[in-house]
Amino acid sequence: MAKFAKPAKQAASVMKKLQGTHIRSVGTVRNYEQRLERITAYLQENRLGSLREMTPAGALDYLRQRATVVGQKTLDMERQALQAMMQHVTNKLSPGQTLEVIKSTATARKGKAGQPTLGRRLADQARAYSREQMALIAARQAPHNALATEIAHAAGLRAHELLSLRRTHHQTPDERPAHGMKFSGIRETTISYTVHGKGGLTREVRIPIPLARRLETIRLSEPRTVKDRGINYQQFYGIGGGQPWSKSVSAASKAALGWSTGAHGLRHTYAQERMATLQRHLPRKEALEVVSQEMGHFRPEITEVYLR
Repeated sequence: MAKFAKPAKQAASVMKKLQGTHIRSVGTVRNYEQRLERITAYLQENRLGSLREMTPAGALDYLRQRATVVGQKTLDMERQALQAMMQHVTNKLSPGQTLEVIKSTATARKGKAGQPTLGRRLADQARAYSREQMALIAARQAPHNALATEIAHAAGLRAHELLSLRRTHHQTPDERPAHGMKFSGIRETTISYTVHGKGGLTREVRIPIPLARRLETIRLSEPRTVKDRGINYQQFYGIGGGQPWSKSVSAASKAALGWSTGAHGLRHTYAQERMATLQRHLPRKEALEVVSQEMGHFRPEITEVYLR
């Protein structure tokens, strides 16, 4: 039997070819590498050859097997990692060719007395917080985390984006197509900032003037490097963010409300509030496009998840 490099080494070798050329985002590189390492371990356990030898048919067989044990998000990540490798490294797929989307059939794990676990219950309920609930959460947090919670709610930010906040005149956003109604109704009452979003995108966000004034009072004299989930960020404000802030939101929510839908629930709140405002002036399809652009999504259909 042929001997192959360890899973971690095979995955790293593939990502070295993709990073900086076909994939800009450090977070995506990290996620893809983790998934490819898992796939390589499966190949070795079942004596199916090396990672680079995997064919599209073999990839689909693997994904169909995985669909019975993992959720859709993990399954999609593994499909995308394999697809990128086959398009740009092993050339088993042409650049425009894709792998079939496989749907997860994994069922909810059962707790005591056959009840669905907490993760399943949360997935089935709305994740957005009301403004009153957000205020109760912030009241239970330390000042730097409380301000981060208010800003995340008001601007629709992800946890790691809070760490990269900068004024627009210091860091310009990437050019992307924008609907004429983007940030309509809030431009006059907000200040423009940028953050580093998913996929390496530097995007514009708008922070209400009172919150922006509070933020500017804690501007750092010198930027500091903060590591979050294995990625380094240059932070310019003494504000909460990343995983520590996410944990703070969850803990404060459980203390104040008795439950938590996680810090990401604040982005759900932003999406739903903006949709309600924009639909007074736009058809739903256009309103969805605008909110998608404001939230840094690459496709409007992704935003649909935030409207449940």
